[in-house]
Amino acid sequence: MASTTTTQDSLAAQFAEHRSHLIGVAYRLTGTRADAEDAVQESWFRLAGLDDAGRAGIRDLRAWLTTVVGRICLDRLKSAAAQRERYVGNWLPEPVVTPFGRPVSEDPLDVAVRDDGLRMAALVVLDKLTPEQRVAFVLHDAFSVPFAEIADALGVSVDAARQYASRGRKALADADPAPRVPLDDQAKVLEKFVVALQAGDVRAMTELLAPDVVLIGDSNGKGRTTRQLIVGADKIARFFIGLTSKYPPGVLTGGTPVLVNGDLGVYLAPQPGEDGFFALDEHVQAMTVRDGKIVAIYDVVNPDKLARITRPGDAPS
Repeated sequence: MASTTTTQDSLAAQFAEHRSHLIGVAYRLTGTRADAEDAVQESWFRLAGLDDAGRAGIRDLRAWLTTVVGRICLDRLKSAAAQRERYVGNWLPEPVVTPFGRPVSEDPLDVAVRDDGLRMAALVVLDKLTPEQRVAFVLHDAFSVPFAEIADALGVSVDAARQYASRGRKALADADPAPRVPLDDQAKVLEKFVVALQAGDVRAMTELLAPDVVLIGDSNGKGRTTRQLIVGADKIARFFIGLTSKYPPGVLTGGTPVLVNGDLGVYLAPQPGEDGFFALDEHVQAMTVRDGKIVAIYDVVNPDKLARITRPGDAPS
């Protein structure tokens, strides 16, 4: 009994060494914290459930666990695809929020989103892939898993696994998500945008927005945001200015800067309605900047996706 306990303790310690890595893999594959954590926990159960012969056959534990997590996430992605058909409006990844200006915690997901591939712009593109394409592309290109192991996880031939990864790679290249720019540069753009919004200056706002900028809202019908994509600098500028007349003065421009998946964003705390103005739902807004202009704005309002975020003022974890 003592020997068995010692073996399990040793195995648990080895698994713990890879947990942060696995959380990053699972979040990049699923786009949600809950699914990522569940997938990693399930991978532990599968490892712990192996007999001595099964464990002896694992040459590289990190690689084995990465592949197992990929297989678990594939099942979750397939299930999520059916659920998305009933989703109201657009779907965005669950944001990972870190207070701006505070030392980043060592929470596995806070650590993972420092990776450029986990910025919101990249995850939005990954979400457009089929489950097989996403798993094959992410496992191979981001984590160097051999195609033979990916094929086994997908239940397809090696050639098919290569094809899935190739299509995912092409989709990402075609979408060309903006790379992460320095936070100081992002802050300058955000500050100018807020000042222009406060002044109701459409021209100043449009000068900070790329011509083909897109605004994506995610509420699942549980909060106020746009349900349709809004595309174009003038349309988005006028949309935001129109909103300022529907909420109490200063509410929309009084948000707190935060990091959202490693990029600068804004947290808007819920506010009650008064004097005929709308009540404000809780929002996490992120943006993507390229060449000094905002190319995408992501507005997450769905309370289910904000239930586990770190809010400004929360005690450090």
